[in-house]
Amino acid sequence: MKIKNLSLYNFKNHSEKKFDFSPQINCFVGNNGAGKTNILDALHYLSVGKSFLGNTDLNNIKNEEDFFTISAEIQNDESEDIIRITQPKESKKVIKKNDKSYDRMADHIGYLPSVMISPYDSNLISDSGESRRKFLDSMISQTDSEYLFHLIQYQKTIQQRNALLKYFAKNRVWDKDSLDIYNDPITKFGTKIFEKRRTFVEKLNPIVQNFYSIISGGKETVSVIYESHLLENFDFSQPQKKFNDLLKESLEKDRMLTYTSKGIHKDDLLFEMDAVLIKKIGSQGQQKSFLISLKLAQMSLVKELTNKTPILLLDDIFDKLDDTRVSQLIELVNQENFGQIFITDTHRERTESVVKKINEESIIFEI
Repeated sequence: MKIKNLSLYNFKNHSEKKFDFSPQINCFVGNNGAGKTNILDALHYLSVGKSFLGNTDLNNIKNEEDFFTISAEIQNDESEDIIRITQPKESKKVIKKNDKSYDRMADHIGYLPSVMISPYDSNLISDSGESRRKFLDSMISQTDSEYLFHLIQYQKTIQQRNALLKYFAKNRVWDKDSLDIYNDPITKFGTKIFEKRRTFVEKLNPIVQNFYSIISGGKETVSVIYESHLLENFDFSQPQKKFNDLLKESLEKDRMLTYTSKGIHKDDLLFEMDAVLIKKIGSQGQQKSFLISLKLAQMSLVKELTNKTPILLLDDIFDKLDDTRVSQLIELVNQENFGQIFITDTHRERTESVVKKINEESIIFEI
């Protein structure tokens, strides 16, 4: 998959911009605040329909404007498609492929897979399990069209169950039968999500270790471990029964807390180095190497599972890494044939030097 061109209208600080891209390497250079990261964010929108920075869609409309539009021409193996995303102030976001709106957002996810490596990745180590869970969901959603649908259904059902628990507490009433109605959809969708998460992490783990060994040159063993309530005394022959039992066992606790305390919505990823959490013992350099290894492993696995080469978005990465790690990263990108690459940097000379090492067709855009 290649992005041939990109047009932005009223997106963040860009009133109107158009870029014609190289099929290999594209660099955006300029001072801080010029809007380089915003361009990568627009490319991220094309891939998954939302900002990687966590901004709401409406907040991405340029000040005093009524809408933003992102559009691009995408070259795939069989044809060329036009993807257009429009967000008006007064109505919902619309994503179109060749002028036809998607019925469901989930239908677009996976069309143009992407991997972002940015300074914000450090939050995956330092933040709560929610950020790591979202990262895992994002990875799997790009490889499995059903996964996102199951996830949305599960989250809706959990929200409904939690709302009923709060209603009972507020009105001092209790109706166990009404609550039990949610058990079947929660366990049905939750079990499917659990099994796909477990399988995905099992495939991801050795790839992360391999990239980490290359990037760091160290002898540490790094691991990505899937943590879930369903794995406690897990019976692989009856996962749905295990989930149902969890809901029953935690019923009184849920009643007191007024939310569903057990389930795959509490899953987490543990990032370990030599069997200890990397945030506890890993140096800054080791943590950076781990995060890059994690993202490159994501890219490799998405490519393997979808037969599509994701676009690689490198945001300000060369300001955050020493020269050795930059060289190792570039060498890996070369070896792995990671496809179309988009880079932001503040120094044109440094960018040109990096691009020469990759020795591929490139374009540098001054922002």
